[in-house]
Amino acid sequence: MQSHSTDSTELRIVSRPLAQTDAFLSLDPSQSEEANSSVTEPTQFHSHFVDSMEMSADTKTVADYLDAHHGWFRRCAHPMQVDAIGQNSYALTIGNFGAFGYEIEPKVGLDLLPQQEGVYRIETVPVPDYSTVGYEVDFRGAMELVELSEVQASPKTTQIQWQLDLIVTIQFPKFIHALPDHLIQKTGDRVLKQVVRQVSRRLTHKVQEDFHTSRGLPLPRRSRRWI
Repeated sequence: MQSHSTDSTELRIVSRPLAQTDAFLSLDPSQSEEANSSVTEPTQFHSHFVDSMEMSADTKTVADYLDAHHGWFRRCAHPMQVDAIGQNSYALTIGNFGAFGYEIEPKVGLDLLPQQEGVYRIETVPVPDYSTVGYEVDFRGAMELVELSEVQASPKTTQIQWQLDLIVTIQFPKFIHALPDHLIQKTGDRVLKQVVRQVSRRLTHKVQEDFHTSRGLPLPRRSRRWI
């Protein structure tokens, strides 16, 4: 999977487009304290992603690596903050998102479920002693290990096929809703897609690099496919 090196500054920039959109810049958050504090209906943004990457090893070797997530998950998620909250779960802090005094620092609990017949699932779990304010995240991911035949690849190669369904629900201040609903929805969906694409691209590349480096294997030729 093709990827480009990204530092923490770039990740922070990617998390801001919602605040930098021209339509949002035209809003005045000081219209009235009453408007800003009024309760409005939450807005849902959702995206579906499919991608894959190749590992130069058989499925058992790759599975052994993925099973030992206590070693690679924190390394590969950097610069995002990762804190263990259970035997197989982590609290992942994505970064700061904000506009006109409305700012959140999304933190999501992810449970890396043990594999079942070569399929790894990742689901959202509550973060202990932490309450989300103004947003909710529903993360459902799956990775499947598929060993390519010798005709397709030699030496043995395992393809990790993954998909992600992500829903983010945000309780915007009322002044944001001065914009047309369809514009808010379109902008939010696009920003969510850009952020997840960049984070996922970086994370999957680092997992691929970490695996091959730790085992002294050459990185396979990269390809990229996004849906």
